[in-house]
Formats: sequence, C-alpha cells, structure tokens
Amino acid sequence: MVDLAPKREHILDVRTLAPHARHSTIFALIDALVVGTSLTIISDHPPRPLHYQLETKFPGQFSWDYLEEGPQEWRVSIGRLTAAVVDTHECTCGGN
Repeated sequence: MVDLAPKREHILDVRTLAPHARHSTIFALIDALVVGTSLTIISDHPPRPLHYQLETKFPGQFSWDYLEEGPQEWRVSIGRLTAAVVDTHECTCGGN
C-alpha cells in the first residue's frame, strides 16, 4: 500500500496508464488516503463510472469535486472525509 500521509494533495494523470490498470491504480491510491488528504485525477473522459463505484463502495467517505469538466480534459478532486469503514459482516449469507 502507498503511504500518502505526508502530502495533502496528490495528482494522478490516468491518461498515462493503460486502460485496464486505471481503476485498480486509482482505488489503491484512494485506499491509501488519510482523512484530510485528496487525490486529483486527470482524465480524457468524464469519470462518471468511477464516481458511481466510489459512492457505492464507500458511501459518505469521500468528497467529489469537479475542477474541470472537458471537453478535452476532466479534473476531479477526491478527498477523504472519514476514516475507512471496515465491513465486519460475518455470517453465511454471502454479505447480504
């Protein structure tokens, strides 16, 4: 895991990554954010699917602020609002 604590803001230009590696890289960096830090993502397309995934997996834990909305470049700042919530659901229902 990457330790992002020393810096308050981090920037990732996903255009430099292979498409199949983008979301896994982004989520690894997001997981490493501590409260009060942020990750700015630069993309060549609207990152709506990423926003949906973030809200679904981590509701209320992150802010999402568009800094630039196309048409050539999208910049989004994702900030850690709360500490990571660990799912302690332990039964045989498959997590439902």
